[in-house]
Amino acid sequence: MTRVKGAQDLVNERLYRTRPEALKFTSIVDTPEVVLAKANSLQMSERLYQEAWNKDKTNISIPLDTPAMLQAQINALQISNKLYQKDWDEAKQKGYDLRADAIEIKHAKASREIASEYKYKEGYRKQLGHHVGFRSLQDDPKLVWSIHAAKIQSDREYKKAYEKSKGIYNTPLDMMSIVQAKKCQVLVSDVDYHNYLHQWTCLPDQNEVIQAKKAYELQSDNVYKSDLEWMKGIGWLTEGSVDVVRVKNAQNLLNERLYRIGPEAYKFTSIVDTPEVILAKTNAVQISQVSCCGSVSKRSLS
Repeated sequence: MTRVKGAQDLVNERLYRTRPEALKFTSIVDTPEVVLAKANSLQMSERLYQEAWNKDKTNISIPLDTPAMLQAQINALQISNKLYQKDWDEAKQKGYDLRADAIEIKHAKASREIASEYKYKEGYRKQLGHHVGFRSLQDDPKLVWSIHAAKIQSDREYKKAYEKSKGIYNTPLDMMSIVQAKKCQVLVSDVDYHNYLHQWTCLPDQNEVIQAKKAYELQSDNVYKSDLEWMKGIGWLTEGSVDVVRVKNAQNLLNERLYRIGPEAYKFTSIVDTPEVILAKTNAVQISQVSCCGSVSKRSLS
């Protein structure tokens, strides 16, 4: 039992792989390795590396009369928006005095009156109802011209002559196109096409009639299929037909059993006195263990 327990402890994964925190260990702080690691961390520290620079950069003092400082002040004044608008802001605070008879005011009023629709039609509205002097509409040239312009622009007046003339159309009956159309209508008419032109009487022994009968017999489908009438209703077995024989031959060619014939299916008789067979028998006797043991036993008895 003790041996088995010891073997179990050896193969126990939990005991074999002990965690680092389970081991009792105390690091010595003054070993050369620890001292070297501390020195390296101090040397590689970014904060300690920039500590002196961070202290010095807040204590830098530049004189105000240096060329760089003077140039910076001048640039600030030039790009300042407050200084750029200073005069304008002061002028706005003082106010302005604009007289009604100023040139700009008069110009604006004149432009407004020119562009005004009311001023444009003021004279027209004043003369409305005061036009007297013409007895009829035709005596006023302006009204006559307006009526003429309206007729020119009217689509109804434009098509008036056409609407009157389109229903009045006379075509002579003996025109070439009319006669030609009538003849074409007669030619394509189905009624005239089926009218019998003549009643013919032909003798049955005329050459034309005999030739026509032969031609009809050659073109007749009933005469063409008359030799098959006797086969209607007769049963027929497909065994021995060309298609059936072809399918059987194809099956024999694709038959795996006929294609792969086993060696035992072949009739074969071996000849016992061939040189190969005699040589094989001799070799078998020579290497036979039974013959070897028999000869040894005979020698021992003798």
